[in-house]
Amino acid sequence: MAEVKTIRFRFAPAKALAAIHWMVAKKTDLDLHTMLKSCYFADKAHLNEHGRPIFGATYRAMRFGPVPLEIYEMAKGEALWLAELDRPRYPWELDGFKLRLRDNAVPALDALSKSDLIALKEAFRNCRAMTFNQRTSATHGPDWRAAELGIMKYEDMIADSRKKKERVAYLREAAPFMRL
Repeated sequence: MAEVKTIRFRFAPAKALAAIHWMVAKKTDLDLHTMLKSCYFADKAHLNEHGRPIFGATYRAMRFGPVPLEIYEMAKGEALWLAELDRPRYPWELDGFKLRLRDNAVPALDALSKSDLIALKEAFRNCRAMTFNQRTSATHGPDWRAAELGIMKYEDMIADSRKKKERVAYLREAAPFMRL
């Protein structure tokens, strides 16, 4: 029996850079948990509403909820993504579990579509209103549980509906070629 292909998107580092920078500019001393969960909720909401995520990150189910691995690497200052983005440095720095702006540069949001921004703003607003424990609890849904502390599947992030099977089949083939 052939192995079922999982949905994999090509990560969009320019969108992640714009989103992190925007969130850090909106909230002084932004904690990693709020930022990472905002990205998760925005990606999941956009996937369900528009048929594609914003970032296309690889999500790992960790104890305190999903972690978009590439976005976490960027938050920590990973040089690989700087090279990919052709930038000398990130506009933030990580101090413990807090992200802080390095300067007063205005976030460039042109990499994000209108629908990306709407989903991101909604997710960020909701995450900021929650406590750490509330955010953690809110992220421990069926998609997180199905991963059993491993890599989460986009198939599991898609809401149940009568068209889910068709959407999953389409994304299994199209996702690697989509421009996010």
